[in-house]
Amino acid sequence: MEKNIDVLVIGAGPSGSILSSLLHKNGLDVLVVDKEIFPRFVIGESLLPFCMHAMEQADLLDAVMDNEEKLGFQYKNGAAFARGADDNSIEYTYIDFCDKSSKGFGTTFQVRRGVFDKLLIDTAAKNGVNVLFGVKADKFDFNEDENGHVTIGLDNGDIIKAKYVVDGSGYGRVLPKALNLDTPSDLTPKIAYFTHIEDKISHPMYDRDKILITTHPEHKEIWFWLIPFSDGRCSIGVVGEKQFIFSGDTAKFLNEQDLKANAMEILKTHVYKTPMLKMLLKDASWDTPANFIYGYSSNVTKFYDKHFVLLGNAGEFLDPVFSSGVTIAMHAATLLAPLVTRIIKGESVDMTKEYVEPLAVGIKAFKTYVNGWYDGTFQDVIYTKCKDHSITRQISSVLAGYAWDNENPFVTKSDKALHALHKICKNQA
Repeated sequence: MEKNIDVLVIGAGPSGSILSSLLHKNGLDVLVVDKEIFPRFVIGESLLPFCMHAMEQADLLDAVMDNEEKLGFQYKNGAAFARGADDNSIEYTYIDFCDKSSKGFGTTFQVRRGVFDKLLIDTAAKNGVNVLFGVKADKFDFNEDENGHVTIGLDNGDIIKAKYVVDGSGYGRVLPKALNLDTPSDLTPKIAYFTHIEDKISHPMYDRDKILITTHPEHKEIWFWLIPFSDGRCSIGVVGEKQFIFSGDTAKFLNEQDLKANAMEILKTHVYKTPMLKMLLKDASWDTPANFIYGYSSNVTKFYDKHFVLLGNAGEFLDPVFSSGVTIAMHAATLLAPLVTRIIKGESVDMTKEYVEPLAVGIKAFKTYVNGWYDGTFQDVIYTKCKDHSITRQISSVLAGYAWDNENPFVTKSDKALHALHKICKNQA
């Protein structure tokens, strides 16, 4: 079958749902294709408050709010941090997203992405967006035909003639792989092991309204996420460079051909070596197989061409330490929707100035704090006892996802601001 449309969106995740909803609202004929059958498992379960704005613009937020209890979405109002070499030296602090300098939502949700993503794309479809699941876009001919369309072949045999293609496939990276656009990230390669567990946490120090980010007692370069769900379960993961993940008791697994075969033992070994997590998860039931991803951070030689554009982290996928991936992708969708609409209408659009450069503001800010986390400068800032409330509110804004707030110096001058603040913290320590 051959079908003529305005826009093909690859990927039915949050960014694809938001972009297709916005384009449909603008009167365009949109088709979304995804190779998976939803719901499907994916990590990135801790949303940031800034995401709520994108969902609101796309008329998807009401569906989330109406279904939060039924689908088990966990209320989230901040991020907690813990580190320490033993039980007697645990440091604990937190950031309150409601106490921030930027205007807007201060709370959001922690979600099972399979359920959450299905809710968003089902709502988009209910609102009129055409969606095909279990179908992969695998052939691309970006030479225009006589009507200005490009040709995309689907693996079900259908031929799509579209005026424009948007890749919202996330770390599936459909177009970067198909068109050889990938280029190494300037972030060092990391490996992440993760699973879902029944956490059985009863300790009074634990706040289920916050993601918990914990640092390894021996290697500050290794960190853990603990993302609670509302039903007593959580997502738990460890992230670090191979040289640190496979050290000490886990060094024996580095030469294994199948890194997945020992995923659970690797994950649990690091978790129970870390005092805070050992205390919280002493009664946990590890009832779901662990998995891993490696070398996920990446970049591209170009974000767009005449007939395609990469949406959010399909172009540049950062480290997950501050849950920036979904936020970048959702914000990219809101930036792109009016631009793609104008392109379809035949209007002139400067994608570099109107999309790539504005999106890069937030990516650069997030990258500052990702790099600062691994080199220790941002960790020192997070754990400092000498806090200035106005500065804390500005940092809270960034961590809440408001990484495009041009009134915040920790966005616009992120590198200089962080290093200056780190110097002050060290001098006051």
